[in-house]
Amino acid sequence: MQQIIYFITKNSTKLLFLLLLVVSLYLTVQSHSYHQSQVLHSANVVSGTIYEKTNSITEYLHLKEENERLAEENVKMKQILYNSQLIVDSTFAVNPEMRIAQDYKMFKAKIIKNSFFKKENYLTIKGGKLNGIKKDMGVINAKGVIGIVENVSKNYATVQSILNRHTKIGAKVSNTNHFGTITWDGKNTGFVQLTDIPKLAALRKGDSIVTGGISTIFPENIPVGVVDKVFTSKNSNFYTINVRLFNDMTNISSVYLIEHVHIKEISQLEEETVSDE
Repeated sequence: MQQIIYFITKNSTKLLFLLLLVVSLYLTVQSHSYHQSQVLHSANVVSGTIYEKTNSITEYLHLKEENERLAEENVKMKQILYNSQLIVDSTFAVNPEMRIAQDYKMFKAKIIKNSFFKKENYLTIKGGKLNGIKKDMGVINAKGVIGIVENVSKNYATVQSILNRHTKIGAKVSNTNHFGTITWDGKNTGFVQLTDIPKLAALRKGDSIVTGGISTIFPENIPVGVVDKVFTSKNSNFYTINVRLFNDMTNISSVYLIEHVHIKEISQLEEETVSDE
């Protein structure tokens, strides 16, 4: 208490000046509308800046939650995209069961490990049997194909990357519908190779390469990349195409997994057909 009294006594002149200054400013603002508007404007600017900064901090703190929400929405949207459209006609209103079969389910997962400098590259994702993930699911992200699920444990799974010499994915040139096979020569992480495209196909640099939809792993028309170079050989009737990937496989973090809901039925039917031959 003595220190407070001492401080006031020592600085009484300065404190009196500040008090009079505040009072004079208050009286000036109260008696002049122009000064009132200027003070209000300044106060609004300051408060607006404070609110803006506070909101930015709040948004940053909730960024993880927002990303999770967006990922969930993306799963739902992609599931709708990769499934057949509803039959919209007069019979649908009468019979809600009149739907084209829903063939695909979607899951989301986080990549916790990614190799891309080997000849046989794999990714490890957080998500396993408890999350509904199974072997041979297709793995994609927003830009296109990533790989195929190889092994699954209780909480994790490994994915055979598209940058793996053993990976084979059915694909096509989108504007010609000529089908071939995507492989990787183990050289450049930005490119894969599309083989078995006949020389009858009209190709141009920049043509889109997408999944062919001829297997139960990937739906049709998922992006892979674009034609970069076309190689020909006199001893073959097929092109070898260098495809520039849409994905930067050295910089990926989240993925979506695709399950064909009828894969067991299809596989069993195909096995029975082969055994009957």
